Amino acid sequence: MSTSGKVIKCKAAVAWEPKKPFSIEEVEVAPPKAHEVRIKILATGICRSDDHVMSGALTVPFPIILGHEAAGVVESVGEGVTCVKPGDKVIPLFIPQCGECSSCVNSKGNLCSKNDLGAARGLMEDGTTRFTCKGKPIHHFIGTSTFTEYTVVHETAVAKIDAVAPLEKVCLIGCGFSTGYGAALNTAKVERGSTCAVFGLGGVGLSVVMGCKAAGASRIIGVDINKDKFTKAKELGATECVNPQDFTKPIEDILMDLTGGEGVDYSFEVIGRTDTMTAALASCHKNYGMSVIVGVPPTASQISYNPMLLFTGRTWKGSIFGGWKSKDSVPKLVADYMGKKFNLDALITHTLPFDKINEGFELLRAGKSIRSVLLF
Repeated sequence: MSTSGKVIKCKAAVAWEPKKPFSIEEVEVAPPKAHEVRIKILATGICRSDDHVMSGALTVPFPIILGHEAAGVVESVGEGVTCVKPGDKVIPLFIPQCGECSSCVNSKGNLCSKNDLGAARGLMEDGTTRFTCKGKPIHHFIGTSTFTEYTVVHETAVAKIDAVAPLEKVCLIGCGFSTGYGAALNTAKVERGSTCAVFGLGGVGLSVVMGCKAAGASRIIGVDINKDKFTKAKELGATECVNPQDFTKPIEDILMDLTGGEGVDYSFEVIGRTDTMTAALASCHKNYGMSVIVGVPPTASQISYNPMLLFTGRTWKGSIFGGWKSKDSVPKLVADYMGKKFNLDALITHTLPFDKINEGFELLRAGKSIRSVLLF
């Protein structure tokens, strides 16, 4: 029986308040309005950004359905939607692509003005939500909300992908993999033979390592306080790994020592801490080095640094979703995965049923997982 045009009752992980476990609830998902798409989510990854919300580091309105790295099948579409149809395999996009704003039309930009980052409203474009639980409206998360069997997104925030792509793998292209891989290839534009340092060897950091390797970097130094991540990092392209806790000197001084006092050509901060952001900047070449901020900084955090670090010529850049224009790039990245241009499988350490979402987050917090994928 068709569900098109009807409210769907389904299972979702609701975050009622920060610093509390997710609660598996029955929610009501309204049908899509004009220019909206309702998606049946089949696989969703657990990303550190979701945990930043749960810890209170990222401020969003509660109650909320989190999740933003996923893949699924279109269930129904609202009036005027032509980019996808029911039955299409898709990936929701937390960075939409409207094709009309200044960032979309500029070849150098990808942060579409229709995004719900920053001062997050947690609502659809018309100022309402499509989720209800126990009679209460539930907020959306960065235009995606994938910790639910069904979600509703705007048509600018969904990309149709290869019908034979394995959703439990390519869901990572919705955030973690694309963010890291693109930071190296698009934002930094790492050159062949260059030296790179990657601060943080989680799923996104390892994707940066993969991007640096794909670009032909001759030396890729992984930096992490969890030595258990070093083996995987080396498998994916790191040439060496260092633990800052093994030294009494600051990590930027260690990296300078490792590069003969020169510093690395490119450094990437993939943790989201202001102290490691400044350390990553200080570790790159004093004149032509570039440091890229990939990790999400805590809400309202401030950063202080010696301006001489920039005055001498260094470049400090930020990278959102790896610089990819989402609707254009996600289908191509899926095609590249299908063509074996990169290996997502190595990033997935745990596959869990959706009901075990809290267990998946505990694995992340304990440093025991790279990427956990939840299956419905």
